[in-house]
Amino acid sequence: MNPLSTQHKEYLSLQENIVQLVKAGRTKAAVKVNQILTETYWNIGRYIFEFEQQGSSRAIYGDKLIKSLSKDLTREFGKGFSSTNLKNFRSFYQVFSIGQTASDQFNIRIHSYNLSWSHYVELLKIDNNLERNFYLKQCDQENWSVRELKRQMKSMLFHRLALSSDKEQVHLLAAKGAVSQNPKDLIKDPYVFEFLGIPQKEIFRESDLEEALIKNLEEFLLELGKGFAFIGRQYKITIGSRHFFIDLVFYHRILKCFVLIDLKRGEGEHGDVGQMNLYLNYFQKDENQEDDNPPIGLVLGAHKDHILMEYATANLDNQLFVSKYQLYLPDERELQEELEKLLN
Repeated sequence: MNPLSTQHKEYLSLQENIVQLVKAGRTKAAVKVNQILTETYWNIGRYIFEFEQQGSSRAIYGDKLIKSLSKDLTREFGKGFSSTNLKNFRSFYQVFSIGQTASDQFNIRIHSYNLSWSHYVELLKIDNNLERNFYLKQCDQENWSVRELKRQMKSMLFHRLALSSDKEQVHLLAAKGAVSQNPKDLIKDPYVFEFLGIPQKEIFRESDLEEALIKNLEEFLLELGKGFAFIGRQYKITIGSRHFFIDLVFYHRILKCFVLIDLKRGEGEHGDVGQMNLYLNYFQKDENQEDDNPPIGLVLGAHKDHILMEYATANLDNQLFVSKYQLYLPDERELQEELEKLLN
């Protein structure tokens, strides 16, 4: 009899241990290679920048410096040293330099983050230091892919969060990223669902919106933020002899609480707030476990009457919020102007 047949479980265990070891080794190797590459690019940028700063004796190079370097380095090493890349290397050094020795600067500003060169290329497109630092922190905290980073930058996440804060909180947001410490930290206003591809003026039902969000759950979770775990849609609860259905139910792993979302095609009304309050009371009493925190409710509509909602949610014991969503990307210029007013 084949000894592997008699010791099949032991063999499978051996195989699995080796597979996990190789995977872990490859991951560590990839991280190390990435660190070496980014450090190399940073130092190339340092050499170029310092060369350019040596005064009039080197001014003759002018704009020809990058082109000459690109040509010579490409001849030596092949692809990867285009003029655009060399300019990015120089910007990389300039942006991530803090006035210490070269090695200390890099270790403090770069090695503390597990980001690829492609992440940094995207971050270099941001001129505002507060905004760039925010996305840097978020990439690191939430392990965003480059595609996810692009999407969040395009949807103006920093501006949307900043404009719901005061000046001091904006600076804290840039320094630490979006940290979920209380229910209010979870809420955005507005939420952006451009990834659904629904035209702005198209007529659709609430059930259509719900269906589209579920089909694009990965993007929806990214828009909601870190820590959300999907529980179910049209979540049925029974109170007395009546049945109710909650559009979407999530559990937030960081705050350890349920998050209930009620979708509205038009404007969220005061009656919707009352209904959500009913759902929250039910979850608090009949769904929560001993170690769960009180649930959070979010009424999400295409429009929002701020004054009406302020009265509707006043003096409620439950954590209940009303936000709006939009099916298209926000206007970058308008949000930038609003943020500048807030910070001035």
